[in-house]
Amino acid sequence: MRAEIIAVGTELLLGQVVNTNATFLSEKLADMGIEVYFHTVVGDNPKRLEELLQLADTRSELIVLCGGLGPTDDDLTKNVLADHVGVPLVQNQAGLTALNEFFEQRQSTMTPNNLRQIETLQDGIPLPNRTGLAIGSLYKGEKNNYILLPGPPSELKPMFLEQARPLLEKEFPTTEKLTSRVLRFFGIGESKLVTELAEMIEHQSNPTIAPYAKPNEVTLRITAKTEDAISANTLLDQAEAEILAKVGEFFYGYGEENSLVEVVVGLLKENQATITAAESLTAGEFQATLGTIVGVSEVFPGGFVTYSSATKASFLGINPAVLERVGVVSEECAKLMAEAALQLAKTDYALSFTGVAGPDELEGQAKGTVYIGLAQKNGETIVTENHFTRDRSYIRHSSVMKGLDMVRRTILNKN
Repeated sequence: MRAEIIAVGTELLLGQVVNTNATFLSEKLADMGIEVYFHTVVGDNPKRLEELLQLADTRSELIVLCGGLGPTDDDLTKNVLADHVGVPLVQNQAGLTALNEFFEQRQSTMTPNNLRQIETLQDGIPLPNRTGLAIGSLYKGEKNNYILLPGPPSELKPMFLEQARPLLEKEFPTTEKLTSRVLRFFGIGESKLVTELAEMIEHQSNPTIAPYAKPNEVTLRITAKTEDAISANTLLDQAEAEILAKVGEFFYGYGEENSLVEVVVGLLKENQATITAAESLTAGEFQATLGTIVGVSEVFPGGFVTYSSATKASFLGINPAVLERVGVVSEECAKLMAEAALQLAKTDYALSFTGVAGPDELEGQAKGTVYIGLAQKNGETIVTENHFTRDRSYIRHSSVMKGLDMVRRTILNKN
């Protein structure tokens, strides 16, 4: 079944609201084996919505409309769709009961326009709204099928998961399902990754491979279409093995949410190891990133933010004369900072960050020049020289990600 999603609301076109509903619905429909071919946003304009419905009828079998089910005059979605398919709107009695109870509980008077929220298409299947008042519906036409969902995500998501999805599975059963696996990579750009996998991507069929660039990392979504989970995992395993044979050096984890910092904290916990940091240009961003992970106190006792030469000397005990000689933007400074932090915090690892976030040069070094040191309790100190690009914020974020990857690689190499 081919599907498309139409989001209705002028606020979406003006950028006042982000259309997160389309992302959610596409993912959930794909899980059911329903492929979404088009996303469209249209304002609260009946003529343009009707034109869009006419177009959608020519290319999609399932049309999902989000928004425009409320009580105001610009909530026109139901009215336009009812005219489009040639059926009247009728009041839903269960919705009317819930609406009356809502206002009674609040001891307030219901205005007549609220009755618009409990209207559904005649002969449609109502979709109750557990978290709001606007009733959704599924309308099955001769050639096309339509789902009406409310706009607020707090209403749309439970309505789809609890009402629409089970109904779709019952009314339009499919033997094939889409199963996806997300691979995450750091240290390789999207263009380089795609080049390395060009032959696989060019000849892809089942599973498919889709790269997505994110700040300082790239993800690959591999998707298999099969009738059962065993077959899907077999196809995904085969594709993953081929991918990692080519770019496995840069692979660090799975999933949409399993970030690099989560992987590193997990490795530290698994190895009963601790970490600290001494930060200059990142000004505590690395330690703040660690702090986003629940339970990080098991591996992170604390650290140092030493932005100036004076604090590098007073907090870390580095000889000011040495800093004057080697400069703060240097391999030597990064090494001294990491080793001093390791000794003071008595941890297994210590990272240091020193460099030029910009916008100006420092000590004759260009913006984006960053030295990152990694001292180890049982091992030598590693220092990398990096040349990051873009703005100040991106350079700092790039530094943090590079530091995390240094820790990840070092732990894995020891195991």
